[in-house]
Amino acid sequence: MWVGTLGAMTFERPMPDLQKLVTAWEQWETGEEAPGRVLANLKTAGLADVLAELVASGWSPSPTTG
Repeated sequence: MWVGTLGAMTFERPMPDLQKLVTAWEQWETGEEAPGRVLANLKTAGLADVLAELVASGWSPSPTTG
């Protein structure tokens, strides 16, 4: 039996990938992927970080963008 410690493992989240976000959204719109898979893809592509940054920057949709 091996007993040890993992030490201080750190994890840095990768930067959001806008192209992956767009691709996941397009797959949702066309029905190519199941909803659960689309949500997972949006999460791993960094949607939460993008939304947080938009909120922090004061962005709001305009009639031409939303």
